[in-house]
Amino acid sequence: MPSFDRPQQPASAVSAWVARFAPLIAPGGHVLDLAAGQGRHTRFLLARGHRVTATDIDVTGLRDLEQHEGCEIIEADLETGKWPFIGRAFDGIVVTNYLHRPHFPHLCRALAPGGVLLFESFGAGNERYGRPRNPDFLLQPGELLAAFAGELQVVAYEHGLEQVPRPAVRQRLCGVRDAGPRELLPSG
Repeated sequence: MPSFDRPQQPASAVSAWVARFAPLIAPGGHVLDLAAGQGRHTRFLLARGHRVTATDIDVTGLRDLEQHEGCEIIEADLETGKWPFIGRAFDGIVVTNYLHRPHFPHLCRALAPGGVLLFESFGAGNERYGRPRNPDFLLQPGELLAAFAGELQVVAYEHGLEQVPRPAVRQRLCGVRDAGPRELLPSG
């Protein structure tokens, strides 16, 4: 059954947040697309020349990428058992429309030096507009900042109401595992 996170049409638009900050990921770098869904960001990152490891509990929407050079697909229940990427480092990690707080420390450890975390999910207040409504799946204001600011250099953060593609409260963070300042990218 289609839902906000499993649309019937796999050709969902790439997140504007991911598109804006993807240039911070090292050219040709290895990116983890966590909870990849239908693979909209996997496809976008592959087209940018990155190697991508895409993982989700259901990889049906990624099957057409199995033979794509530079794409690794891992079917895994990310919420049970142990973190499947222990000992691996990524130049970028993309997390959209997914929230499992126990992964926060794993995400930091899985970033290579200079690696970029692009995180975007639903925030408190979204229950007025649709799914998810369960507070366990909604980020509290400032939660991503509190979770990652001590580990990553925060390049950008926002929490607020958006209207497109549908009304929703979203929280976003772009963070870099780097000590020095990064060049800021234009927002348009």
